[in-house]
Amino acid sequence: MNSLKRVIGVGGLAAAIFNITIGAAIFVLPAHVAANLGAAAPLAYLVCAVATVLIALCIAEAGSRVPQSGGPYAYVEAAFGPYPGFLCGVLLWLGITIAMGAVAAVFADAVGQLVPGLAGSLPRAVLLIAAYAGLAVVNIRGAALGSRVSAIATVAKVAPLIAFVVLGLSHVRTENLAMGSLPSLSRLGESGLLLMFAFFGMESALQVSGEVRDAGRTVPRAIALAVTGVGVLYIAVQLIAQGILGPALAAPETAKAPLAAAAVQFAGRAGSSLILIAMIVSTFGFMTATMLATPRSLFALAVDGYLPRPLAAVHRAYHTPHIAIAVQGVIVTAIALTGTYVKLAVMAVVPILLVYLGCCLAVWRLRRRDVGASEQPFVMPGGRVVPWLGAGLIVALLATANRQDWLATGAVIAAASLAFFLQPSGRPTHPTP
Repeated sequence: MNSLKRVIGVGGLAAAIFNITIGAAIFVLPAHVAANLGAAAPLAYLVCAVATVLIALCIAEAGSRVPQSGGPYAYVEAAFGPYPGFLCGVLLWLGITIAMGAVAAVFADAVGQLVPGLAGSLPRAVLLIAAYAGLAVVNIRGAALGSRVSAIATVAKVAPLIAFVVLGLSHVRTENLAMGSLPSLSRLGESGLLLMFAFFGMESALQVSGEVRDAGRTVPRAIALAVTGVGVLYIAVQLIAQGILGPALAAPETAKAPLAAAAVQFAGRAGSSLILIAMIVSTFGFMTATMLATPRSLFALAVDGYLPRPLAAVHRAYHTPHIAIAVQGVIVTAIALTGTYVKLAVMAVVPILLVYLGCCLAVWRLRRRDVGASEQPFVMPGGRVVPWLGAGLIVALLATANRQDWLATGAVIAAASLAFFLQPSGRPTHPTP
C-alpha cells in the first residue's frame, strides 16, 4: 500500500467512473422505461443515481480499508469471513456473465438493424457465435492483445449520445413530456430495478482508491461529479427520445433501437445509422473488456479447487487460461441466444445488487472493527448512515424482482455453497486474479 503513488485527481477518477459506467443500456432502456412510466421516467433515473452514489461511497471506503486483489468479494470476506466472501465472488461472476449475454443480444440486434440480412434467427446466431469465438481466440493468444482490442473498441461511446441530445433538442414536442399522475412506488421500483443495469460498473473504477490524491476529498467529489454527469446525460437522452417519439417510444418495433428510431426524425437514415454504429461500438467494447477479465474468475475459482481442474489449465505457448476463456465464451453465447435483453438485464441486476448489498454491510463492519486504520483509509461523509441508506434502497429494488430471477440466483448460491463446503481446509481465503 505504501508503494502506491497517489497521482489520480478528481478529474481522472470521475472520468474513469463515467467511462466505465456508460455502456449499452442507455441505447436500449429508454423505450422500456417509457413503456412502464411514460413521461415520469426521469424519476427512475434519479432513484438509481442516488442509489449509485451511496453504493459507490461504500465501495470506495471498503476498498481503501482492504487494499487486496479481488474487489468486492475481498471486502466482504474481510468483514464476514471466507464463505460470504466466496459467495460474493460467485454472484459477481454470475451477474457479469449474464450482463455479457444481455449486451451481446443488443450488439446482435444493432447489427441486424444496420444490416437487415443479419436480422434473422440463424444469421443472428452465427454472428454471436462468430463474435465470441473471435474474442476467445484473441484472448487466448494473449492478454496484451486482448487489452489492445478492448481499448480500441471503447472509442466513440459518449460523442454520439451528446450529439443525439444537441441535435434532437429542437425537435422535441413538449406535449410528449407532459406528466400526468405520479407512478406508484411498485412501478417506480420495477423500472428502477431494470435501470440499475445502466449504472453498474463504478466499482471497477473505484478499485484505484489507493492511488488517489487526498482521497477524503477527491473520492466523494469524483463520485458526485461522475454520477451527476451520467445521470444528466441519461435523463437528457430519455427526455429527447420521449419528446421526439412520444407514445411511439414504447412501441414494440422501437424497443430494440429507440435512439435510432428517434434520430430518423431529425437526421434521417444517416442519423439512425450513426446511432446504430455507436451501439455496435459501445456493446462490442463491453464484450471485449469483459471477455478479457471475466474468464479469470473461472480460472481463479478452479485454481482454488472450487471448479473442475481443467478450468485452471494454462496454455503452454500463450500462457493464458485458454479453457476458462473458451468455456466463458460458450456460456455467454448460449445466454445471448436464449434470452431477451430486458429479461437478461433484470437477471443480471439481482446478483450484482446482492454483491452491492454485501459491500454496504461490509463497510459498516469494517469501520466498527477499525480495519485498515493504520493505512489512513478514505472515510466517507455520513459514514454511520450511508451504508444503511444504501442497503435500504438495494433491498427496496430487490423486492421488485420476480420469482424466476430469485430462483435462478438461489440455485447458483446453493451450488456454490455445496462447492465451498465440500472443499478441504487450508484452501486460499479468496481467489487470486
